[in-house]
Amino acid sequence: MNTSAPPSSDPITSTRVAVLGIGMMGFPIARRLREAGLQVSAWNRSRSKAERLLPMGTTVTDTPAQAVAEADVVILLLEDGSVVDDVLFHQGAAQGMRAGAVVVDMSSIQPRQARDHATRLSAQGLHHLDAPVSGGPLGAEQGTLAIMAGGKPAQFERVRPILELLGKPVHVGSHGAGQLAKLANQMIVGITIGAVAEALLLCEKGGADMGKVKEAITGGFADSRILQVHGQRMIERDFTKHGAVSVQLKDMRNAMATAQEVGFDAPITQLFEQLYAQAVDHGLSDLDHSALFVELASRNGMT
Repeated sequence: MNTSAPPSSDPITSTRVAVLGIGMMGFPIARRLREAGLQVSAWNRSRSKAERLLPMGTTVTDTPAQAVAEADVVILLLEDGSVVDDVLFHQGAAQGMRAGAVVVDMSSIQPRQARDHATRLSAQGLHHLDAPVSGGPLGAEQGTLAIMAGGKPAQFERVRPILELLGKPVHVGSHGAGQLAKLANQMIVGITIGAVAEALLLCEKGGADMGKVKEAITGGFADSRILQVHGQRMIERDFTKHGAVSVQLKDMRNAMATAQEVGFDAPITQLFEQLYAQAVDHGLSDLDHSALFVELASRNGMT
């Protein structure tokens, strides 16, 4: 590990940030940080995705260790907890960080995994926040993400100016609490998508116009962003991926695993975990998670 400590009082524009994982979320986040004047290095398993950032002045590296070598803050946007573990502890990222650097893990993983990563990083003189986000690529582009952070308050305050470039950060508790908040978010999203889909399909089956039903209940107690955004996708049968069915299933499974760990009965989440699993089994994995509508329509002979 590089033992030189990072500067503690540099202005935000001189903060060095590494972004590991340049996918649907990592790309707009890295771009936004670079546009704000931060020094950004980037790594992605498929280098070509990271190279899209080169014209903006971002440094692109071949390995995670190279990306983090000079970073004060390392942001992770990776597929799941096992990938985070691999990149940090097996591909050399943790070993390559300068002492005192802060790892901000924006990946959606299990709370117990976040706590484990925090403990192992601390043993190497590194700091950790689990800070998953909600708001999708559009929120990342516009800087309007909901950011749920778990970890030590001092480290949260240290990186707050950077997180505020990306959205609204809220410190929700100790290590793992950010992931708990994200699970709550994904439980509500996944379950509400199912409620909207089932309700709209019932209306169509009974002879009502789904678009007019949505219009009629807008503004009432049933109104929500899910109704407006995902409900409209259902009405238009446009399931272009924004948040994949496979990712929603991963989140529901993480929620169930966490519920079992703490001895909590979650029958509603369990039901929807099964529904999303069946949607994946029926070939809907790479469609938008609003495509649970397709699974429910198929069950009712409505194609």
